[in-house]
Amino acid sequence: MKNVVILTGAGVSAESGLKTFRDSDGLWEGYDVQEVATPNGWAKNPQVVLRFYNDRRNDVLKALPNLAHTLIAQLENYYNVTVITQNIDDLHERGGSTNVLHLHGQITKTRSVATDKALYNYDKDIKLGDLAPDGEQLRPFIVWFGEAVPKMDDAVHIMATADIVIIIGTSLQVYPAASLIDYAPEAAPIYIIDKQIPPVKNSRIKAIEAVATIGMQQLYNQLIEGL
Repeated sequence: MKNVVILTGAGVSAESGLKTFRDSDGLWEGYDVQEVATPNGWAKNPQVVLRFYNDRRNDVLKALPNLAHTLIAQLENYYNVTVITQNIDDLHERGGSTNVLHLHGQITKTRSVATDKALYNYDKDIKLGDLAPDGEQLRPFIVWFGEAVPKMDDAVHIMATADIVIIIGTSLQVYPAASLIDYAPEAAPIYIIDKQIPPVKNSRIKAIEAVATIGMQQLYNQLIEGL
């Protein structure tokens, strides 16, 4: 079977009720990014950071996978599918995908402030004083701005194996994730699904300007019919 590599961003979860950062009513509106998504913000006021991500976790736990998530999962019946996601939610997994790499962490997991090598499932609020087994404060398992992206090398390797690339719901503005498109093999077609196609110069790109559910339905039908 051919290898399909799918890079997803916030737009794939927007129809599940999870706001995207780039929309006018986006998630970070009213929040200074430096306060809630950087190591310095954590050092300055961890309570604000914990409250922000506790709210995000509760939003994710209430959300349900949408048609885009389930269609991506159903592609596994016909292709070797790997999902590389910038999203911190678990909707791909709940939608049925079995091979998901999270570039920016997962809101349903937590880690010690001392190391990201050990992760713990977490579906309740994190509070100051909640400690990891190593005795250090728990923090969300989120890759903040200014931190290394541990899974980036894995993602580059996966993208280099693609026969077909699908990019859904991302502005391709956040690096290093946005650079993954540059590692796609020259022979691999690249499909981009978004309600606003990002300005990427690449002659192989086939654009589907639509929200994720509609665009993924169109592409799913096309990929299945082509078998």
